[in-house]
Amino acid sequence: MSRLDWPALMRAGMAGLKLLPRDFWQLTPAELRLLLGDAAQPQPLGRSRLTELMQQFPDGLPPQTKETTDG
Repeated sequence: MSRLDWPALMRAGMAGLKLLPRDFWQLTPAELRLLLGDAAQPQPLGRSRLTELMQQFPDGLPPQTKETTDG
């Protein structure tokens, strides 16, 4: 479950967008995101972030196969 940064959202809505508190609280999160513009939208994963995540969470080595010889 993601946690919302309510103080930042309230500042953006009431101080930034000049919404009245009653209007702010009547918005859905999607409506607030739309009013805040594209900067509030999740950004696509870039190559540098992918590389960073790959270093933090490397794939495990492939399973070892046992080679047996019939003698």
